[in-house]
Amino acid sequence: MEHFRYALSTAAYAPETAPILLKGDIFANLEKAGALGYQAIEVHLRENDPIDLPSVLEAMERTGVKIAMVVTGRLMTEGGCSLSDDRPYAINAAIEGTRQYIDLAASLGADLVIGWLLGNIPAGTLCKKRYLDRLAGNLKLLTQYAAERGVRINIEVINHYEVNIFTTVKSLVDFKREYHLENLYVHLDTFHMNIDEDSFEAAIRLAGDQIGYVHLADNNRRWPGSGMIDFKSILSLLRSVGYEGYLSVECFPLPDGETAAKQAIQYMRSME
Repeated sequence: MEHFRYALSTAAYAPETAPILLKGDIFANLEKAGALGYQAIEVHLRENDPIDLPSVLEAMERTGVKIAMVVTGRLMTEGGCSLSDDRPYAINAAIEGTRQYIDLAASLGADLVIGWLLGNIPAGTLCKKRYLDRLAGNLKLLTQYAAERGVRINIEVINHYEVNIFTTVKSLVDFKREYHLENLYVHLDTFHMNIDEDSFEAAIRLAGDQIGYVHLADNNRRWPGSGMIDFKSILSLLRSVGYEGYLSVECFPLPDGETAAKQAIQYMRSME
C-alpha cells in the first residue's frame, strides 16, 4: 500500500492567528518542508507578487519538494474583490487576478485553490440564485482558461461561520452539476467538515472522484492528532474513493509552525 503524499501551508508573511505553518520566502519554505519529511508546499500569496521563477524551479528540483497548490484567498482578503461581487469592476479584477494565479500555477506545475475568492451572498438577499448564476458564469470562464494551461481548479468547502457559499460538499457538488462545470474539483478541509458535515463518510463518498485536494487540521484547528477527529478512518475513506492527491496540513502554528508540522506528519504516518 503506497503512502499518501503530504504538503504544508506556507506564506511569506501571515499573522499568528492564520493557519499557516511555514513563513518566509519560497526557497526557505521548500527547504524546511523537505527537512520535515513533506513532499510539497502550498503557497498563499498575491497574484502580482514578484516570483523568481527560474530560481524557484531550481529549488524545487534540488529539494525534491513540489508546489502542490497556489492559493488565491489574498485576492479577496487583501484585494477586496470576489467572483460573485455586485461591483462590475471588482468582478473584472477578480477574474484578471485569478488568470494571473492560473498562469503562475501552470508555470510551477501546480493547481489552484479558490475559497474566500468566491465571495459571500449579502445578508437579506431575496434572490440568491442571481449570485450563483454570476459565480457560475465567472467560474466557467476560469475553469476553461485553467484547463487550456493544464491547471485544475479546486473549490474549498468552508464552514458557515466564515462563508455562506458552499459550506457542505453537497452544496458544491449540486452547484457543479446544475451549471455543468468541468475542471472543477472539491477541496475538503477536515476542520470545516467537522463543523458542517453530518458525516465525514457521507461527505467523502459523495465527493468521490471529484476530490482534488484535502486540508488536514483537527477539530481545534491544531495539528492532526491534537483533538478528536478520527484521521485513521478519514485516510481509509480517502483510499476507498481512490484519492491520490496531496494531504496538506493547514492548521494553527501552535506551539510553533515547525513543531506543529513535525507532530502532524508523525501522527498521520502512524495512522496509515
